[in-house]
Parts: sequence; C-alpha cells; structure tokens
Amino acid sequence: MLREKLNEFYSVVFEKELIDEIIEVGKYKIIKENELLLDIGNNFQLIPLMLTGAIKISRETKKGDEIVLYFLERGDTCTISFANCLKNSKSKVRGVAEKESEVIFVPVSKLEEWMVKYKSWRGFVIESYNIRLNEMLDAIDTLAFMKMDERILKYLSDKVKIMRNPTLNTTHQEIAIDLNTSRVVISRLLKQLENEGKIKLFRNKIEVIDF
Repeated sequence: MLREKLNEFYSVVFEKELIDEIIEVGKYKIIKENELLLDIGNNFQLIPLMLTGAIKISRETKKGDEIVLYFLERGDTCTISFANCLKNSKSKVRGVAEKESEVIFVPVSKLEEWMVKYKSWRGFVIESYNIRLNEMLDAIDTLAFMKMDERILKYLSDKVKIMRNPTLNTTHQEIAIDLNTSRVVISRLLKQLENEGKIKLFRNKIEVIDF
C-alpha cells in the first residue's frame, strides 16, 4: 500500500532505488484534521513527505499573534524542518492539518546521505527550497502591498486550491486568526466580497466563486 501511495506522485520525481529506501526507513502516519504536524519550540528530527491532504504552516509572534505563511500539499515537504533538523534547533513555525493528511516521515540522517547518493533527491530539496522561498516572498508582498479585502480573497482562493473544493468549512474567527486581524474586520469585508459576487456566505461555510 505504501509503495502504491509513493508511486502515485513520487515515482515521477525519485528513482526506484530511492523509493525503496524511503519505504525501508520511512514512518507512515495519518495526521487528522486540526492535528499538529509540528509545533513552535519542538525539536524535530524527521522530514515529512506529503502523500495526501494539506498542512497549514504558520508563524507566531511573541505576543501570541499568528499568521499563515504557506500550505503544504501532496508532493511537498517542509524545508524549514531541514534547517531545524540539521542544526538540532527548535522549530519556529507551527504545522496543522487543514484536513486529514497522509505523511511519510524520513529520518534527518538521510538528508545529506541522499543528497550525495541520489540526483533526484538533490533536485527535490533544491526545488523545495525555491518553492518555499517564493511563497515566503509572496507572503511578504501580500502583507506589504495588498489591502485587507484583497488579502482575504487571496487567502480563500489559496485554500480552495489546496482543499480542492470551492466550499470551505471555516468561520470568520478562524480567518481572522490566520490573517492576524479582528473578526469584525473579516466579517465586514467578507460581506463586501459577497456583495461584489466573489463569494457566498453560509453558516460556518464560504463558497468561493472568484478564484
């Protein structure tokens, strides 16, 4: 079963020999919806390879305010965990399952070994860093240059693509937490977006029309 799940995505990325090694040393786990993948302050010694689902990666300020940085989905890995693992440092981000997710955890000891041994792994790690860097820059641009209504619509559109469903089960308060603003502001701007025909609001649900 595990080989089938790996082959479904990673067979076009990794050599068969590398997949064999991942199966040999990897630990398969189902992360339930809203369950922590990793938390701020954790010492993390495992590299996650996403098979299915979606994981929200967020940052927390000293005041306890939280803001979403990016999402992980099938075929992704958390490159922030690479640096934390190699330096044996504590995690500075939090990862929470947006929906039930399947993950294979690989020991960090394999990171450098496979970088030398497998060209595909080396390319995967470099490309993962590139993707995460672009997403971080995108997050900075969003904070610096977008108005709040634009940020909300982008946030909802990104979640629709990650969840693969135009209808999101979420509350105004949850959006406010993710975007580090107040529920009152979110509610007002969501109503504005609904009036503009970009979303439809329901009780604890939002249908995104324009994404």
